[in-house]
Amino acid sequence: MTTVKIINHSNNPLPRYATPYSAGVDLYANNEAPVVLESLDRAMIPTGIFIELPVGYEAQIRPRSGLAIKHGISLPNTPGTIDADYRGEINILLINLGKEPFTVVKGERIAQMVIARHETVQWEEVSQLSDTDRGAGGFGHTGK
Repeated sequence: MTTVKIINHSNNPLPRYATPYSAGVDLYANNEAPVVLESLDRAMIPTGIFIELPVGYEAQIRPRSGLAIKHGISLPNTPGTIDADYRGEINILLINLGKEPFTVVKGERIAQMVIARHETVQWEEVSQLSDTDRGAGGFGHTGK
């Protein structure tokens, strides 16, 4: 298990896993007043959470499936990435892809955060890449 330092400037609980095998922790809205998202509106919602990730880790911010299916609420930059050297407040950029207005209230679970290891690479510039059966096939090359 990896330890992540956290500061909570909200009255919400610390991010937590909903079940023993959950990959992501829930993040809660910390907006002072309700925020109404009309259809196709976007808003930055504060969480009051600040974290210090170990080097070699990132935090991925993802939509909550319940908000997506019930209300069309998503994240336009999904997954959002928080780098290990970021020390600011975690804010969640929400978008209403639904047809009806949606109100974000303080304390509501608005996103999930997955902490993941990542590699840092060193680029080796070459003049050609090795051949594969797939080659340059992408975007639907294997059929419907």
